[in-house]
Formats: sequence, C-alpha cells, structure tokens
Amino acid sequence: MGGKAARTAGELLAEAAAKLAQAGIADARREARMILAHVLGIDMAGAFGRPERPVGQAESDAFDRLVARRASREPWSRIVGVREFWSLPFKLSPDTLDPRPDSETLVQAVLDAMPNREAPLRLLDLGTGSGCLLLALLSELKRAWGLGVDLSPGAAAAAAANASALGLAGRACFIAGDWGRSLGGRFDAIIVNPPYIPQADIARLEPEVARWDPERALAGGADGLDAIRAVLPEAARLAAPDGLVALELGQGQAEAANRLATAAGLAVFARPTDLNGIERCLLMRPAGSGSAKKSWINEKY
Repeated sequence: MGGKAARTAGELLAEAAAKLAQAGIADARREARMILAHVLGIDMAGAFGRPERPVGQAESDAFDRLVARRASREPWSRIVGVREFWSLPFKLSPDTLDPRPDSETLVQAVLDAMPNREAPLRLLDLGTGSGCLLLALLSELKRAWGLGVDLSPGAAAAAAANASALGLAGRACFIAGDWGRSLGGRFDAIIVNPPYIPQADIARLEPEVARWDPERALAGGADGLDAIRAVLPEAARLAAPDGLVALELGQGQAEAANRLATAAGLAVFARPTDLNGIERCLLMRPAGSGSAKKSWINEKY
C-alpha cells in the first residue's frame, strides 16, 4: 500500500495563508512563506519559488504546528525566541517586552545628541527589559559603559545573556531594582522606556501584545503616566549636571510628560518623532544646567 502523498509547498502555503487570514493576521501569505522558509531552512524567495516541491512529513508536521501557534496570535518573535532591533538579534523571555521598531527612535535621538561618540560615557537604562536600548547604544558608543535596571530579575538575566551574546558583557551590567531608587552616582545619559499604556487600553491592544507581553511592562496606570511620575525624579537625581535624560512616550503623552519633567527638575529641549510623526520621546537635561544645551544638542534639534 502506498503511503500518504506528500503535500507540496504550494499546498502548504495556501492552507496556512487561509488559516492565518481567518485568525485576523494582516499579511497572511507573507507570514506563511516566512514560516515555511524557517521550517525548510531556506530564504523566503525559495519558500514559494517552487510551489510543486514536495515537503516531507516531518517538515510538514512542524510547519502545521508553527502555523497553529501563529494563528493563536503568538508573535513570530516569541515563537522563534528572537527579535531583531537596531540590526542586532535579541533573545526574548516571558519576562521581557518584545522590542518595537518605534523604540529605535529613542536610540537614534540619543546618538544624535552625542557631541562625541568616542567619549567614555556612563549610561543608565531604567526598565531595561531585554536590554535592547542600552545594548544598541553600547554597540555604537565604543567607549561607553552601561548599567541596566529592571524590576524583574528574569528580565535582568535575559538582558545580561543578550549582552554576552552580542560581545558587550564587558561594558554592561544588569541588576534587578525599583527604577533608580537603590542607585547613587551620576550618569552622562539616562534612558527610560517605562510602561505607558493606560490600564483600560491594554485589552484593546493587538493580541500579540496584550496576551504575550508581560503586563507589568505595559500598564502605566489609569492615565498611562504612573511609571513616568515615579521615574522622572529618580532620573533627575542621577543625571550628571550636563547629562541627558531620554524618555520614551506613548502617543499623545508628550504634553503631560513635559509638565511632569518640569516638576521633577528637568528641562525638555526636544521631542523627537517616530516615522509616523508621533512624538515618541522627550530629551531632557537637569534644569538650570546652562552648558547642557550646548553640550548635548546638535543641529537636528
């Protein structure tokens, strides 16, 4: 008796695209090709270049399992355990936020504000998560050293593992802590990506975010500003006299965060926007630091 006929690549892709589309995934055909390419160990062009190609039973079964996971709205980055950010691979864990492309706005803004990228700067990353912001900056600032702090010990451990994998462990340290409350000293640049989603909005986020990102890394209280209220005074205390504080924001939060920064003793000098024109972060310096503006701002701002 003959065995079950192998399904072809074209059949697998058509079935998967239908399942993913039914699950509400926007670019279902592209995602189906991405999954098949992953299973077969080929590039995406090869995944649909030969639709008549028979796919073995083991590979077909593995493909079906991954499609089912993606159809449940598990993010692809969670399935494979890695997210690319700033062209660097970051391993994820259940304790870490999945890095978003919007956060690259903060990295670029900090780099643009650096008058000398060869300086031996001291960086602090509050709410470090996977470590993506701090490690992206360290990859560009070759003489800088950085400390990352996260409330979750699991996130701090994941960030340390990413630093080792990227060859940056010698210039990065990660600890568990409540913002900067246990820290002393001063830092040349402080970066913060706090939880800023209003609590009531979390259930309305895409399932890939609402179901899979840790809620403590998303929820910013009733108005989304609780963590910002808590962290800005700490950032003001820890910033060097001519230091930079860079804070990531949610859409529509710039004005309120600006007022909170002023109350905390920080002066906002720029509000960079992301690729969609949304004010994505605040750049600040300690209030009354007359030399800070000249030291940190370049012509872009």
